[in-house]
Amino acid sequence: MRILPTIGASTAGALLFSGMAWAEDCAPDRADLRGDWGQARFTVELADDPLERARGLMHRESMAITHGMLFLYETPQQVSFWMKNTLIPLDMLFLSADGTVARIHQNAVPLDLSPIDGGADILAVLEVNGGVAARFGIAEGSVLRHPSLDQSIAVWPCAGPE
Repeated sequence: MRILPTIGASTAGALLFSGMAWAEDCAPDRADLRGDWGQARFTVELADDPLERARGLMHRESMAITHGMLFLYETPQQVSFWMKNTLIPLDMLFLSADGTVARIHQNAVPLDLSPIDGGADILAVLEVNGGVAARFGIAEGSVLRHPSLDQSIAVWPCAGPE
């Protein structure tokens, strides 16, 4: 197993995994991403009901570089976010039902009330620290693995061969 630090000393512990199959399977508090750029793992909090989705990451002054929040919806839908009461810049990865990153909004401005349109047919949104998507090379077409996705249609399912 080869583990490479991604962004240097300021992000000790942020890991980018390259060219390997992960022995561990999915867990509710973990979101794995992969693409042509490699693989990354984030420890996530889930926002899977209306109250949790409305609160999101509001009022937080910081978040570890390896952490994020995964917003989950019951069905694919049009989603829109804003940064009201959100104190840290965020990257928002808008995901289709199969776990594919359909759109990325980078560096959402703290406290901004402008709507951030995620598009139609979005089932999940992964919020991570602003700038992380660009630093890792995460792009549209990358895929997310998480047990809350429908494993029968997931591009990268939790179980089975890597």
